[in-house]
Amino acid sequence: MPPPSKIDTLDEETRRELEAKIVANGFGGYVSLAAWLAGKGYTIGKSAVGVYGKSLERRLAAIKTSTEAARLITAAAPDDADDRSNAIISLVQTEIFESLLALQEAEEETDPAAKIDLLGKAAKNIATLTRASVTRNKWAQEVRGKLESAREEVRKLATGAGVSEETMAAIDRRLQGVV
Repeated sequence: MPPPSKIDTLDEETRRELEAKIVANGFGGYVSLAAWLAGKGYTIGKSAVGVYGKSLERRLAAIKTSTEAARLITAAAPDDADDRSNAIISLVQTEIFESLLALQEAEEETDPAAKIDLLGKAAKNIATLTRASVTRNKWAQEVRGKLESAREEVRKLATGAGVSEETMAAIDRRLQGVV
């Protein structure tokens, strides 16, 4: 197992400061950032800072892209039924499953301790996703139950008030679009 990155050994405050400086420098100026770190007592070369900067840039670009996509999707297609959440949970579960399979296939190259650590993290993430899925499905079931009760109550009230069948059909169609 390779040693941890020197950037990973920085204290939290210094690492956050470094990340802010990398972004402020437009993901460049790694020589001056290495000198800044040296002034703080860290011996970290410009190449290590550059590798970290490129990784940070990729992460931020992915976050920006997914945030923008989510904003556009939300604006274009409101999701009252929360189908996107279900899709996202399924996608992440699939990715974790595929990663576990790849980890099993790469058994010869993987340190057993690292493998246990990765499996522990995966299990924690799977548990979190499962809880989210169960909670979301329970919520959706409760909403559907409340909606059905409301539909029955409206139908009783409407029937007693002489509301036409055509109006009731319109109300039903509208309520069906809620969930």
